[in-house]
Amino acid sequence: MTVRLGTNPIGWSNDDLRELGGDTPLETCLADARNAGFAGIELGHKFPRDAAILRQVLDAHRLTLVSGWYSAALLQRDAAAELAAMRPHLALLKALGWSAVIVADTLNAIHTDRAIPLSRRPVLADAYWPRFAERLTVLGDALAARGLELAYHHHMGTVVQSGADIDRLMALCGPSVKLLLDTGHASFAGVDPTALARRYRDRIVHVHCKDVRQHPMEMALARDWSFLDSVVAGVFTVPGDGAVDFPAVLAVLRDYTGWLVVEAEQDPQKANPLAYARMGHDNLAAFARQVGLL
Repeated sequence: MTVRLGTNPIGWSNDDLRELGGDTPLETCLADARNAGFAGIELGHKFPRDAAILRQVLDAHRLTLVSGWYSAALLQRDAAAELAAMRPHLALLKALGWSAVIVADTLNAIHTDRAIPLSRRPVLADAYWPRFAERLTVLGDALAARGLELAYHHHMGTVVQSGADIDRLMALCGPSVKLLLDTGHASFAGVDPTALARRYRDRIVHVHCKDVRQHPMEMALARDWSFLDSVVAGVFTVPGDGAVDFPAVLAVLRDYTGWLVVEAEQDPQKANPLAYARMGHDNLAAFARQVGLL
């Protein structure tokens, strides 16, 4: 086996719109994740941040920690300040044995605000790209010196959303800045995830597997919805329940060794978390076996 299958708690309790699944206990999420067949799970806002307590909680459900999101502000502060700010997060990941650090710059990002349409997402001016990339590279180098990898997460509603944004980021940043491939965010941004995987295969160190529902995505783009309104309307779903060609994506990643994480934020009142977790796990496992990853 070259990959392992994990999930993200966002299908049970949404980090960006906490009214979605706000009353769902962490224990329910962890029990469901294990019952669905997953071996690991990423961090969510309901997880304890004390390493000893978190290890005990995860061990009780026979789950491994699979990294967790970190919101950076490198558009405002330098790499040294960012590294200082993220030390507690890094210490938690290292204590739980994880090395890939999911990073996205969220200064001025709009993905957490239902009142702002996606057309008003921040766009980085040409003059600022070199400084942004330099700071990311310095941060990536600093993490590499600590045995960690910076996995940059392209994301709707942020300065790294489009295919052009991703290409520019990868071209300007040094080799210590790796890529988190997110099939759902790529598709929503109009980027073919298979082509993206092929282009940056050597720099992909983490994979988020989410599917997109074609009709809600087309509606969201045509009517210029906010990111969160798009989520509530069901733009994302689990692998095999939408338009993403997962066998094609995974075929490009045939020599990938790491985690494939089902991360498909939905309204848990509309999409039963356990049912969709099982569907996502089983479909993704079948796709991975089809191309020899499992």
